[in-house]
Amino acid sequence: MKNLKLIKVESPEQGAEQVYEIIKNEIESGRLNVLGLATGSTMIPVYDKWVSSNLDFSNIVTFNLDEYIGIPESSPNSYAYFMSEHLFDKKEFRKTNIPDGMAEDLVEECAAYEDLLEEYPLDIQLLGVGENGHIAFNEPGLPFDSVTHVAQLTESTLGVNSQYFENDEKIPETALSMGISSILGAKKIVLLAFGEKKRAAIEKLLEGNVTTEWPITKLVDHKDVIVITDLEI
Repeated sequence: MKNLKLIKVESPEQGAEQVYEIIKNEIESGRLNVLGLATGSTMIPVYDKWVSSNLDFSNIVTFNLDEYIGIPESSPNSYAYFMSEHLFDKKEFRKTNIPDGMAEDLVEECAAYEDLLEEYPLDIQLLGVGENGHIAFNEPGLPFDSVTHVAQLTESTLGVNSQYFENDEKIPETALSMGISSILGAKKIVLLAFGEKKRAAIEKLLEGNVTTEWPITKLVDHKDVIVITDLEI
């Protein structure tokens, strides 16, 4: 697949180095103005590398993929808290955007977020992938034309993500998430996948057969995707 570039690394830390070089080159070339961000343990080495560098993000607008519904941003379990802890409190950005999972009208919040994405088209979107192939919280079976929406999380996702929850707070069963169509609107996508648990998803992507049962496979239809992984494929 000409549109998909596979970069093999030995560790998540090496993967973070690769992302750093991509971001650095795009900033220096003036091509990076709007950056899509992700959360989760996969992204921690990436953000650590940025924080310890002299990269200047002060002219960059960011959009996060998702946020849990019903958890305040002050909670250590919220993605807003994660982003503040690992990046936003340590680097200056022009503006940061995260869906508001505490919004009174969630449908309105989704529409407003999608409007912002249209106003500020993504230059690069960082992605992780779930064991079941979900990207953001776009679970298997969701139509590919989905935009920012209220997502119902599967048992698989709840089981994996519950291990990160602190203070015995119950993991919400719903979240606000960019849709697959929203994600594919980015000019460039950089996906990171580390460990054997991600093998099935990456193999499905590389097979090239697009199916809603494996949301990651829709990336085949994007014109510029970089996959960074430690897996021998």
